[in-house]
Amino acid sequence: MRDGARILVGTCADVQAGEDVVIVTDPERMAIARAVADAALEAGAVASIVVPPERSIDNEEPGPAVVAALRAADVAFLPVTLALAHTRAVREAIGAGARVLSMTAFTERMMREGGLFTDFRVRKPLCDALAAKLTAGERLRVTNPAGTDLTMSLAGVTGNSHACLLDGPGFSAVPNIEANCAPAQGTAEGVFVCDGSIPYYGVGPIRDPVTFRISKGFVTDIEGGDQADFLADLLARQDDPWVYNLAQFAFGLNPACTEFTGEMLNDEGVNGTVHIGIGTSANLGGTVSAKTHFDAINRAPTVWIDDEALLRDGEILVDG
Repeated sequence: MRDGARILVGTCADVQAGEDVVIVTDPERMAIARAVADAALEAGAVASIVVPPERSIDNEEPGPAVVAALRAADVAFLPVTLALAHTRAVREAIGAGARVLSMTAFTERMMREGGLFTDFRVRKPLCDALAAKLTAGERLRVTNPAGTDLTMSLAGVTGNSHACLLDGPGFSAVPNIEANCAPAQGTAEGVFVCDGSIPYYGVGPIRDPVTFRISKGFVTDIEGGDQADFLADLLARQDDPWVYNLAQFAFGLNPACTEFTGEMLNDEGVNGTVHIGIGTSANLGGTVSAKTHFDAINRAPTVWIDDEALLRDGEILVDG
């Protein structure tokens, strides 16, 4: 895993000698955390591994000791089993000047092959261009052959370019190169049919399409097979209406991510896909903090911003 760790430390996070690096992990990902720590030490940084108390769901807050460690870090790596990316703890760390790389549910395979070994700098101009279109646009529509037809306002929205490269305070997940935004609150309307993957909560690649019916920016119904039933039950048990918030729209842009494997940051980056995020939007430019956040990815999307087609049946039409 040494080569993968060196990419994370040297290329993605640009770790410098003397910086304080915090690696938040859990027993299941400890081998990955140690590989990242070794690469950080090799770069001359001071590396600390922190294990938070056990959490029950993705994007649950990690506890005060971890919050303090993240806030004090120059760079934070998050190879955790349950996501931390959409937490107040991460938001506060970035506000304090940290560079934060999310590595949710990273596997040893991902450290050795696949999306981590793409050329992030070559892909960055496309990611930047799509983020700029999200910022400049007024309205977005997405369809796909499985039955998706969803619209949302982009008025006042700022697009985010998460190209897996951090040279200043900020956030990126890796290796899922993506351009994303939090849509204008309460404006999403229509249907999103997930026929790709929901790489959270153990759901994984989709067996029977999961249909999300969306009105006034909230999921009102989840239909499909047993995976849909499981997800609907899990969200209902959170006793939080904001877990149904349409929080995110994103383009997957990593050409080395080609198949849905159930590995979160592989699936979200599959090239030519889009995903919606549901729940917390605050770390993407929105205002909502919910008990959780998850993403649902679909295949072969066609996307328009205003009158311009950006993707057609999964083919990216934008230069970059």
